[in-house]
Amino acid sequence: MSDSKTTHFGFKTVDENAKAGMVHGVFTNVASKYDIMNDAMSLGIHRIWKDAMMDWLAPRKGMKLLDVAGGTGDISFRFIARGGGHATVFDMTQSMLDEGRKRAEAERLQDKLDWVCGDAMALPFEDNTFDAYTISFGIRNVTRIQDAIDEAYRVLKPGGRFLCLEFSTIPNPAMQWAYDRYSFNVIPPLGQVIANDRDSYQYLVESIRKFPKQDEFAAMIRKGGFEQVKYRNLSLGIAALHSGWKI
Repeated sequence: MSDSKTTHFGFKTVDENAKAGMVHGVFTNVASKYDIMNDAMSLGIHRIWKDAMMDWLAPRKGMKLLDVAGGTGDISFRFIARGGGHATVFDMTQSMLDEGRKRAEAERLQDKLDWVCGDAMALPFEDNTFDAYTISFGIRNVTRIQDAIDEAYRVLKPGGRFLCLEFSTIPNPAMQWAYDRYSFNVIPPLGQVIANDRDSYQYLVESIRKFPKQDEFAAMIRKGGFEQVKYRNLSLGIAALHSGWKI
């Protein structure tokens, strides 16, 4: 009898130990075109969603942020621009971090940003280190989501804030159907044209459909120890913002 566990990679069932490497391959392939594709896929709306995340976080002077799955630093740059103190951009893909570091150097923000490569399920930070933890369009790619939430709780200070921005489910079935048609018929071909990579964007579309619905994900955050857990739907539920506090 095998002890190996399985998980999903898009609609495929894969060995749990293999998923991280497969996700790493996806983001290594698309790193140089990632920001351009985000604009193309969402018609620029992802920028509004990320601004909404910062509105809810309300960065303040001296606040220390851990931006997990932070990639090229989109959230962290917003955090600094809004008056936040210091951000650590954490991602499993070095090539994504490298793209973000170039931007930080161009904007002369090296002193306010750190770039760390690693695993969201085993963060290389001490307990009670950060004032805020954000993860934007990344948690659905983690092999064991609950482990990532547990780690978020561990590294946050008492009184710290967890905020997750992720694609979600539209409550209206007809609108969800229309959104599905767009996602599966437009986004992978767009990935082929812009990033020369259809397969990676096929995975990304599929991974959204495997992610827990809003209430299910909120329950996972509570299970991780967070209190005052709430969520807000964005663009009718295409994306959702979840918030929790470490009391």
